[in-house]
Amino acid sequence: MSTLNNEPVNNAVGHPTRPATLVWLLVMVVLWGLSWPATKLALNVVPPLWLAAIRFGSAGLCLFLFVAARGKLRFPSRADWPVVASVGVLQMMVFTGLGMIAMQHTDTSHAVLLAYTTPLWGILTSWLLMRNAPSKLQIIALITGLIGIAMICSPAEMDWSKPGVMIGCSLLIIGAISWSLVIVHVRHHQWTDTPLSLAPWQMLLATVPLTLFAAVIDGSPSAIVLTPHLLWLLFFIGPVATSVCFVISTEHGRRISVFAMSNFTLGVPLIGAAASVAILGSHLSSLFIGGLVLVFLGVSMTALSGKKKS
Repeated sequence: MSTLNNEPVNNAVGHPTRPATLVWLLVMVVLWGLSWPATKLALNVVPPLWLAAIRFGSAGLCLFLFVAARGKLRFPSRADWPVVASVGVLQMMVFTGLGMIAMQHTDTSHAVLLAYTTPLWGILTSWLLMRNAPSKLQIIALITGLIGIAMICSPAEMDWSKPGVMIGCSLLIIGAISWSLVIVHVRHHQWTDTPLSLAPWQMLLATVPLTLFAAVIDGSPSAIVLTPHLLWLLFFIGPVATSVCFVISTEHGRRISVFAMSNFTLGVPLIGAAASVAILGSHLSSLFIGGLVLVFLGVSMTALSGKKKS
């Protein structure tokens, strides 16, 4: 649950990368990967929309305090409100809300991998919205990734007879497509304020409607029993894996190239899938591993095509 390529294009290519930057980015990827099984565990107790609202509410509060402490808290300018709206609504509210609903019906390893197909859908959204015709490498990347997705979602890999399985996969793919729209918007937005200074407002914009939807759909939160274990999970999912990792992404992600950052984030689904095996006891079939390899190849080629264009 990251901000995959959700940054202004940086120009860090050719500049030396400090070891500390790589360490921080590695920490970010590990925390993001671990947030997926943590979310799955929390969903056993907390309804999905309430969990999404708590995640962004707690993370947003932390970022408001952090940005204010740095003296950079201010109301977004009119020029930046479109990107505040697209990130807050399409990425944070739609992607996360649908993803948490889907995770009730989908194995965590499948969920994290399908969520990180976003760059593949970005090829299509950029083509349809910005009229950027895909290169041969991008077409190959898309086909390769789609074959991997088909393998992961096939009846040979998933039990289509189980209630909600296909709905879960569909919601994850819809969420990934909505996120790809945000990435296209972010890359073409003319920034006035920094992504970090806008993040608290984006999270606030996501939290309010998520809370309203949760109250209507999931009912009162009074039924949620706040045990020490659940409080730790909520703290990890919100303030740690969302707000802390967002700060790491914005502060250190800009110090490396977009291509390098794209490859770094490929570690998130890998760690998420491995953690689901270690923590949740998930089983990774040979068909899933084959689909994972193809999706990784497709996303890697997508990142490579972006590097060649830059």
